[in-house]
Amino acid sequence: MRRWKDAMTEALYAPGAGFFTGLGAGPAAHFRTSAHAGPVFARAIARLVADVDTALGHPERFDVVDVGAGRGELLRELATALPEPLLQRVRLIGVEVAERPTDLSQMIRWQRELPEHAMGVLLATEWLDNVPLDVVVRDGAVWRYALVDKHGNESLGDAVDAGDDEWLRTWWPDGDRAEVGRTRDAAWAHAVGRLSTGLALAVDYGHTRAARPPYGTLTSFVRGRQASPVPDGSRDLTAHVAADAVATAGSAVAGQEPLLVRQADALAALGLSGRRPPIEAARADPAGYLRALADASTAAELIAPDGLGAHFWLLQPVGIGVPPTMTG
Repeated sequence: MRRWKDAMTEALYAPGAGFFTGLGAGPAAHFRTSAHAGPVFARAIARLVADVDTALGHPERFDVVDVGAGRGELLRELATALPEPLLQRVRLIGVEVAERPTDLSQMIRWQRELPEHAMGVLLATEWLDNVPLDVVVRDGAVWRYALVDKHGNESLGDAVDAGDDEWLRTWWPDGDRAEVGRTRDAAWAHAVGRLSTGLALAVDYGHTRAARPPYGTLTSFVRGRQASPVPDGSRDLTAHVAADAVATAGSAVAGQEPLLVRQADALAALGLSGRRPPIEAARADPAGYLRALADASTAAELIAPDGLGAHFWLLQPVGIGVPPTMTG
């Protein structure tokens, strides 16, 4: 048996055999994220990207880096949603451990590692929840690592080391089971550090210190259904993000305060409402009405307070302010 962090790493990222590195249909076949919502979400992101471009003074080169790009779903949509003048200057970069999709446009770059230096926008849509971490269980006054076998059976291991103990004292002091977010903090800090100027945006489901789940959140999704977490490579393994801890780690690198808001509020600021178009429009433009109706339905899904709308948006500026659109 081994610690969850090691089991997750192999199950998700083993070369050619992990959930994200295998040759299957990809994550979209198992679960739906905001990035899978098509042009509605991409248009909102495009508005934010354009705001950052303006804040940077419309530089000759502008990077949009999508970390954990899946099969390039969001970048494909951004390639049509971004305004034409910006498209002439933009570098769309997908960062993903999976091989480049064969049908991906040549205007989208594809690489396994973050670029050394980027200027523009760095996106991480449901990336951090898949960064492997350790699960710990309280044993009296001591936190111990949970060990797991390939079938998902657990037992208790050693007491946590000093670094994890300090993190737990700071960020997750209560409860009987916890997920140690130090790996997510480090991953986000590393990503923010690659952005020379611009805005880093993480979108994920998560929690804060005031409302940590007492028994943790580690779970799995298989073909659209939630399932028991089994580290066998056949399924997603995911845990909610300690959003405030991640925010603090990124802020320490950027030297600027971040903005942490719910997706429903962020998308509302970017113009999404979920309101149905007036029925009168159906008579004047039936096809346009149906498109607007479909967009309204997607927008309603994206801002639903008991669904995707509850996701956190962590906006970390680097060398600029948070776009005024997002601060009101």
